[in-house]
Amino acid sequence: MTRAAADSNVKPHLNHNGLKCEDIKKNGFSHHKTEKNGTGPGIGVASRHKPESFEQAPMYVAVMTYVGFGIVTLFGYLRDFLRAVGLEKCHVAQEREEQKDFVPLYQDFENFYTRNLYMRVRDNWNRPVCSLPGPVFDLMERVSDDYNWTFRLTGKTIHSVINMGSYNYLGFAENNADFLKTVADKMHQYGVGVCSTRQEMGNLSIHEDLEQLVASFLRVESSMIFGMGFATNSMNIPALVGKGCLILSDELNHTSLILGARLSGATIRVFKHNNMHSLEKMLREAICSGQPRTHRPWKKILIMVEGIYSMEGSVVRLPEIIALKKKYKAFLYLDEAHSIGAVGRTGRGVTELFGVNPADVDVMMGTFTKSFGAAGGYIAGKKEVVDYLRSHSHSAVYASAMSPPVTEQIIRAMKCIMGKDGSSEGIRRIRQLAENTRYFRAKLKEMGFIIYGNDDSPVVPILLYMPGKVVAFSREMLQRKIGVVVVGFPATPITEARARFCVSAAHTRAMLNQVLHHLNEVGDALCLKFSRRKYSSPPDLYDETDFELDS
Repeated sequence: MTRAAADSNVKPHLNHNGLKCEDIKKNGFSHHKTEKNGTGPGIGVASRHKPESFEQAPMYVAVMTYVGFGIVTLFGYLRDFLRAVGLEKCHVAQEREEQKDFVPLYQDFENFYTRNLYMRVRDNWNRPVCSLPGPVFDLMERVSDDYNWTFRLTGKTIHSVINMGSYNYLGFAENNADFLKTVADKMHQYGVGVCSTRQEMGNLSIHEDLEQLVASFLRVESSMIFGMGFATNSMNIPALVGKGCLILSDELNHTSLILGARLSGATIRVFKHNNMHSLEKMLREAICSGQPRTHRPWKKILIMVEGIYSMEGSVVRLPEIIALKKKYKAFLYLDEAHSIGAVGRTGRGVTELFGVNPADVDVMMGTFTKSFGAAGGYIAGKKEVVDYLRSHSHSAVYASAMSPPVTEQIIRAMKCIMGKDGSSEGIRRIRQLAENTRYFRAKLKEMGFIIYGNDDSPVVPILLYMPGKVVAFSREMLQRKIGVVVVGFPATPITEARARFCVSAAHTRAMLNQVLHHLNEVGDALCLKFSRRKYSSPPDLYDETDFELDS
């Protein structure tokens, strides 16, 4: 089927933007004072968006960060010179001597960062876990004899490491035999793998049961499930938009969204993170100017955002984006990978957190890899859109169907959250996660760390800035039996390296207090408390009897 024909199939929900410039002038534009990171009042809607923290570090921290990278880079060039003259052994892949005149297979300089910076600190990532990755786990001890080029296992195990890096928000990554009985039953009934696509021989009854359950949980017309969360974005976006369409993407969107947008062939424009003035300006420009050169109207304008941003811990300003989407007749694609199950009174994500109608979001996407302790993802929304994707999405047509035990695990977790298992365990976990999140964030602020994000977000980034301190922080925390995830350039801006903590409902108060105790000591030892703000903890924040969730 041609692209034009394919586009015509979804005209009821993804058609042309016919808004004239005169209509825009008639509607007007709200000129409010612009604040950093888009925290200004924006357009005139009743927003429940809480203030988010994006405190800037002192100037000397930024200067020392650049100096640190500069020193490491200079030593990298020195070591490359020593390798070139044969004074230091070269461990990287190289062209063979007899192929020196060939087109190079290995781009040597492109690997400079990996070769000279990443390799020196590679022991902080890819640590082998040898137990259930729950609130605590066991690690296999490893050492390197050649400066992290290779590792060898010592045969020892580091026991009872507190897991502060996994996306196990509701604690469903568990091995309780009573909870997992239905999963074991489905594995005995269907086996482990399907070995076929759903359009051929892989469409099982439990797949359809899960899709109906997801639609019911999200309160939308229909849904569709996929075996891989990353591919849910990267393979479905190209089916929704193409050449002649415009994608307006938040600057901090996940790589899967970026890849899907690039594969679509649509024009991509990036607006400032959570900044409604930036987004509205681009929408107005797109409507008034149309496509480049021809100035024809865009076939579709798609706004792409995330519910919770996984590196910043910030929450999308959903009510205001929906208001803009309606005002300019655009479409909205919402990625709830980190927010579904994790926020909202009953775990239904940011639509519930802000009290908006799920029908106002054209395409709802989420993953089962985090709050549900499983794998895969979903697309949900109007039935016509979902049915269109069933026959046009590469992920639906070519990918193997979701594994039956994984499917049952998602059904089990979702029924628990919805209370359909006859218990209140799901709601208890949602409340516990919210309580743990607010407690952990408040304590970190009191200690003087700079943390990013929204108070409701279980993703808690602590800013470390300098490359040397990132490495020292990770190693020191592991020595204290706390597993953390550290992230630096190029995954973050060069001056904003950080440790990313993920709070779980499975974390006990004793675990969090132990982590906070060690964080306080390490923060003092490494001089990581850069915040210049003063915080006080309200007593009722930790009073469990008075605890309430915001809707």
